Amino acid sequence: MARELKTVGVVGLGTMGAGIAEVFARNGLTVVGVERDDEAAERGRGHIQHSTDRAVKRGKLSVEDQQALFDRVTFATSIEALADCDLVIEAVIERLELKREIFSALDKVVREDAILATNTSSLSVTEISVATQRPRRVVGMHFFNPAPVQEFVEVIRTVVTEPDVVEDVLALARRLDKVPVVAADRAGFIANALLFGYLNHAVSMVESRYATREDVDAAMRLGCGYPMGPLALLDLIGLDTAYEILDTMYKQGRNRLHAPAPILKQMVTAGLLGRKTGRGFYTYEAPDSPLVVDDEHTPPSDGAEIAVRPVKQVGVVGSGTMAVGIIEVCAKAGYDVLYVARGTEKVDRVRAGLERSLEKGVQRGKLSSEERDATLRRTTGTAKLDDLASVDLVVEAVVEELSVKQALFETFDEICKPGAILATTTSSLPVIDLAMATKRPADVVGLHFFNPAPVMKLVEVVSTVSTLPDVADTVAALAVAAGKHPVRCGDRAGFIVNALLFPYLNDAVRMLEAHYAGVDDIDAAMKLGCRLPMGPFELLDVVGLDISLAIQRTLYLEFREPGFAPAPLLEHLVTAGYLGRKTGRGFRDYSN
Repeated sequence: MARELKTVGVVGLGTMGAGIAEVFARNGLTVVGVERDDEAAERGRGHIQHSTDRAVKRGKLSVEDQQALFDRVTFATSIEALADCDLVIEAVIERLELKREIFSALDKVVREDAILATNTSSLSVTEISVATQRPRRVVGMHFFNPAPVQEFVEVIRTVVTEPDVVEDVLALARRLDKVPVVAADRAGFIANALLFGYLNHAVSMVESRYATREDVDAAMRLGCGYPMGPLALLDLIGLDTAYEILDTMYKQGRNRLHAPAPILKQMVTAGLLGRKTGRGFYTYEAPDSPLVVDDEHTPPSDGAEIAVRPVKQVGVVGSGTMAVGIIEVCAKAGYDVLYVARGTEKVDRVRAGLERSLEKGVQRGKLSSEERDATLRRTTGTAKLDDLASVDLVVEAVVEELSVKQALFETFDEICKPGAILATTTSSLPVIDLAMATKRPADVVGLHFFNPAPVMKLVEVVSTVSTLPDVADTVAALAVAAGKHPVRCGDRAGFIVNALLFPYLNDAVRMLEAHYAGVDDIDAAMKLGCRLPMGPFELLDVVGLDISLAIQRTLYLEFREPGFAPAPLLEHLVTAGYLGRKTGRGFRDYSN
């Protein structure tokens, strides 16, 4: 049975250390906070004061409870003040030698039965523990920032950590109303090992000028529902911290995807560390300010003049969910829409689907009956591709098979008038392969909507090496007119969202495959530790393991990056027919 820990020490009262001290004190523990000098200790007290003042202002903490919290905290400048603590947690900067010095000093001061914990997010707990004579009583206790808010805690055991130490720390974490997960001592643990590969990939996208910082961030916020884009998140974490974590992960695993992008080191050397210095990937109003201000990389405002082609009538080819959604989006935006499906039966089915979707909008109060009727009046169905001769823009939304789409684009080339824009909604095929099926590749562009199209705000505008600028500008303007947020990128596998999302999901499968952590623990780490809307396995089961495998294979074939090779476990599950929710079993069993 876990023993009750009553007095805890915190070494280092920066933002994280002060947050950890506040968490302990809020939950009734006696806390001793230690800093290097009186000035730093007072700064740590100020962090706690500022945090609890906000909690009082928001009604989440009473003035009396705030005072009681401070009554439980003692501030000191000497390690000796920690002599009677049941547990001491270190929360200083991520420098191995400094942490080892602190643990060596603690070893000489604290009781024999005391637990020594480190809040490191990337360094080896084992290497820290051997600076003491009691490595068996050393454990990682990795809180996430801000500690008073984030529910997740990673408890890191080394090969010599005693089981009762792990149990005591787990019990303490639960007492703090946290969700603890136990993991072995490996660089990055669970959350950072998955998160930082994704962040590093995003940096590489911007560094190579494949997409802008604004578009990469918007793509992941709007396309995946992430609370922050990767570049904004790096600025919040601190580029120096991110570089150290990636460098540590790379040195331990030699995974090329963890080798820090060169621009990261350059920015760190230049002192561009993110919010804390007022400039990183973005520029901020002042150091530590969350307010982004314009700089030389800020794109021109929406009011800037751009040359676009006139679009009055839009053609949509296809009869599936995506096609119906695009028809609705364009018609609601005021465009006349001509939709083409194979046969009158499918034409009627598209119309019925459109009417059903619009009626739902009326019932939910998002659309008036007059707007519904006007939208329907702007749509016309046909089974003849020849009727597309008059449209200004045609959007293809048929099955994801290259030969089918190529044949369709050949037909568009013959039917559509000169100057008409030919767009594809493909999410994985090379747009240039479709463009070269026509004699007008300069007029072909990718227009990748996300499902369901009427709801999802993101649209990826994909330019090939042949696409004319006014073609991309025209479809981006149409997206804006339809209430969407267009992001621009080049024509390569995965575009922005899938190229960042699926390698991260594949890494999660590899982590599971290596028996480092289980499905539930990995999902909890990413949902609670990183505030993602779904854990990786939850998302894989929703997307479909067969679709996920196909996308991952496409990425691997395009980039030839060993880290993009599909995890064998993913391939085995697909071969076994375990495809996720649609078959009742994937990474989880949904049969009951």
